[in-house]
Amino acid sequence: MRPFSEKVKSLEQFIIPFSGLKLGFHRFDFRIDNAFFDAFEYAEIKSGAVSIGLNMEKKERMLLFDFTISGRVDLPCDRCGEMVDVSIDGKEQLIVKMGDAYRDDGEDVIIIPESDKQFDVSSYFYEVLHLMIPRRRVHPETDGVSRCDEEVLKKLEKLSTHSAPDPRWEALKIFKTNHKSKI
Repeated sequence: MRPFSEKVKSLEQFIIPFSGLKLGFHRFDFRIDNAFFDAFEYAEIKSGAVSIGLNMEKKERMLLFDFTISGRVDLPCDRCGEMVDVSIDGKEQLIVKMGDAYRDDGEDVIIIPESDKQFDVSSYFYEVLHLMIPRRRVHPETDGVSRCDEEVLKKLEKLSTHSAPDPRWEALKIFKTNHKSKI
């Protein structure tokens, strides 16, 4: 594990110094790799390669960010536990307004103090990438055959217990059926 100072240094590239920029549109391109994910201690994503194109419109008291995200991340397969390559693609928008103090006003609006001269997009990238992860992550099938680790699947099948249903649940189902018929 890298020291904290190195982790912070790896995130410096995600700080946008907007105070010196003219009003109008500005383009930034970011490459996210394993060092980015390593900087966040509890990240579910541990490795990957993601490109983020950011179009920023600077207004008098507001920054409008439009992100285009594409790449891949490696996550454990829900079925066998081995790493699976998952595609990440999407577009997001963030509005940063100037105000009295820092405040998060919902999903896509953040208010920062007017005294701020820069904005760190790393935590927003972190959140968006984790939200783009599909709920179900499994190895794709080829010709109807799963590409999951066969040995792991065999061990899981062997360890799974196929016991008879608990008789108390059956009694509750009967009770529920009888109760509905009386209504």
